[in-house]
Amino acid sequence: MAPGSVSRLLILACHCVNLPHQPAPGTTGVQLTSTSITSGKVAVNGVHLHYQQTGEGEHAVLLLPGMLGSGETDFGPQIKNLSKKLFTVVAWDPRGYGHSRPPDRDFPVDFFERDAKDAVDLMKTLKFKKVSLLGWSDGGITALIAAAKYPSYISKMVIWGANAYVTDEDEAIYQGIRDVSKWSEKTRKPLETLYGYDYFAKTCEKWVDGIKQFKHLPDGNICRHLLRLVQCPTLIVHGEKDPLVPRFHADFIHERVRGSRLHLMPEGKHNLHLRFANEFNKLAEDFLLEKSP
Repeated sequence: MAPGSVSRLLILACHCVNLPHQPAPGTTGVQLTSTSITSGKVAVNGVHLHYQQTGEGEHAVLLLPGMLGSGETDFGPQIKNLSKKLFTVVAWDPRGYGHSRPPDRDFPVDFFERDAKDAVDLMKTLKFKKVSLLGWSDGGITALIAAAKYPSYISKMVIWGANAYVTDEDEAIYQGIRDVSKWSEKTRKPLETLYGYDYFAKTCEKWVDGIKQFKHLPDGNICRHLLRLVQCPTLIVHGEKDPLVPRFHADFIHERVRGSRLHLMPEGKHNLHLRFANEFNKLAEDFLLEKSP
C-alpha cells in the first residue's frame, strides 16, 4: 500500500471512537489520530527507530518489512485489518529505511543480526514482555535470527518470502532487480515517493551488493546455522508463483525449523500478504491465536 493510502486511512479513522493510544515512555512521537494508529520514534542502539502501533490486544505482534521497506509501504492491509481487539500490532522501519533515517542504510555482513537486535530491543523499549513476529522477505530472515537468538522473547512467528542462504540462482535474480528504473511503476512508485529516486536507486544497488556477500560464505550462509535454534511455533507461508524466492528455500527452512508448518498459496507471488490480504490475515490470526499443545 502506498504511503498516501495509509494517510487516508488515518484521516478516516478520526471519525471512529476508540480508546486513545499514548506513545511509549521515552519516545518522540505524535498521536496521529484519537483512535487507531500511533506513530513515534524511539532511541534504540544509537539510532532513532520509527514505528507505528495499533490495536488494544494483549498479544503483541511485530511486522518486519522487506528490502527497502517500511511499515507503511509493506503492511497497509495488516495495520488496517488485523484484529485490534486481539492484537497490539507494531510495524517498524529498520535503521536506514522508511522514517528511521538518519542514518543512511548500509549493509555490513552482519546487517541481518543488527536488524534482529534492533527489532527485539525496540519492542523491549516499548515495554512489551513477549512478541510474535510477522516477517516478509528480508524481514523473514530477520525474524528467523531474532527467534534463534532471543528464544525466550519470541512467542510465535510467521514468515514468507525468506531464505536462509544464497545460491547462484538467487544471485541472478538479485542482479535482475538492481536497476530500479526497470521495476514496474506499481512496485516502484511507493518507494520512490518515500525516499526520492536517488536514495531509492542507490540503496537498492547497495542492497544487491550486501546480499551478494553471503554467496561468498560457506554454503552461501545467511542464517542456516541458526535454524535449529528456533524454538517458537513457526508458520512458513510460500507463494508458488514467487519470482524472487524459489520454493526450495521455504522447504529448506521448513525441514530445519523443528515443528514448523508450511502453507502453500498456489497463486501467491512475493507480495502474497498484499494481493491476498484477507486470506493471509486470517491464516496469520488463526495461527497466532492457536493454543500450543
